[in-house]
Amino acid sequence: MTKVIRRKNQIIIPSSQLYLAKVDSFMEGKLRKLKLDKNQLADVAISVTEAVNNAIVHGNKKDPEKKVTLRLICDKSCICIEVEDEGKGFDLNSLPCPITEENLLKEVGRGIFIVRSLMDKVDFIFKPEGGTIVRLTKYLKNKE
Repeated sequence: MTKVIRRKNQIIIPSSQLYLAKVDSFMEGKLRKLKLDKNQLADVAISVTEAVNNAIVHGNKKDPEKKVTLRLICDKSCICIEVEDEGKGFDLNSLPCPITEENLLKEVGRGIFIVRSLMDKVDFIFKPEGGTIVRLTKYLKNKE
């Protein structure tokens, strides 16, 4: 895959960090229309970047033939973003804790921790045929 595919609420990118800016631009345009407050916008933007980067690096192992798909689903109460890779999946329970003393100074291994800290709900769906979907949910604050 060598090009970006954009649809109404979906973007599909080649599995390369060179395309992270395209995802950021796509998400910024979509999130701006939802009128999120500054903190919510930052939480979602950081989480999406982490999830997409994880999909590229860990899920697809930077294989340029694979793709990462991002879908945005939203309604009045929440924003849901799905980030899907084509990798082999992983054991969620085997991830090292990034806040234990032996891991504190490591430069990697904090993506899922950060996403879980910033989003209201994070689900992992491991497809039997391969591929992982990370579903990020942020509940919208009532502005009244």
